[in-house]
Amino acid sequence: MRIIFMGTPEFAVASLDALVQHGYDVAAVVTAPDKPAGRGLQLQQSAVKQYAVEKNIPVLQPEKLKNPAFLEELRSYNADLQVVVAFRMLPELVWNMPRLGTVNVHASLLPQYRGAAPINWAVINGEKESGVTTFRLQHEIDTGNILYSSKVPIREDETAGELYDTLMKEGAKVLIQTVASLEKGDITGTVQNNIPPEELKHAPKIFKETCRINWEAPVESIYNLIRGLSPYPTAFTVLQDKTLKIFKAEKEIAQHSHAPGSVHTDQKTYLKFAAPGGYINVTDIQLEGKKRMGVVEFLRGFRF
Repeated sequence: MRIIFMGTPEFAVASLDALVQHGYDVAAVVTAPDKPAGRGLQLQQSAVKQYAVEKNIPVLQPEKLKNPAFLEELRSYNADLQVVVAFRMLPELVWNMPRLGTVNVHASLLPQYRGAAPINWAVINGEKESGVTTFRLQHEIDTGNILYSSKVPIREDETAGELYDTLMKEGAKVLIQTVASLEKGDITGTVQNNIPPEELKHAPKIFKETCRINWEAPVESIYNLIRGLSPYPTAFTVLQDKTLKIFKAEKEIAQHSHAPGSVHTDQKTYLKFAAPGGYINVTDIQLEGKKRMGVVEFLRGFRF
């Protein structure tokens, strides 16, 4: 079975590697164009491209997915199936091309958390479980027939980064199960549950404003926001007119009369912010213009 793989970040590499390790014929990889990054703005290859180059798999990097030259080249590979993991939205011309269509690996238990940031939003919303789903692409985003899904518990202190690593491996496993079934022709898929719109949870792209901590929110919500945005793009607040990124924190449930967002510290071992219902004890932080560090190291050099 000839497969075209489409993906960009590290999350997609685990699935691509699983296909290669299981002996599938990955005819080509489609990934994002190289982008300038870092201080020198040198062109950076995507994680998927780096892997493909290492394995001598042909790489296609179209700026536009409807470009006739790209479509012609894609068609020339005569693939039986396309696999999409953490890529961009495909036009029908592309997803409908192979005889078996296109399968997507999505990091949520569909139909919940359709969208660009399912891992982050599951943690931000305090979910107790997440998972991965493989489904067939169709017109509406993340709505196609489900082929397989697998549940994964979310620990109470787990960050989005830790859940990302778990789902990356789980996604690769579920993809191999899916491709094997498609090859045998013994799976058609099931229609996604018809959940009322008001019960659907969404996973839109995360913007800077999403990351700003609102200290008027309940302490539990703030704690989940910090976990759900760690290590990237990171929740932040302002401390003495400078941005303070918070990578890790602990919640302290307590009744108090302190103003939301007020700072409390012994200037040696702890730094905490008041919120309704308790405090957020920050443990792993980065002040604007400084490196990331533990709170004890931070307090050695910071004066309130």
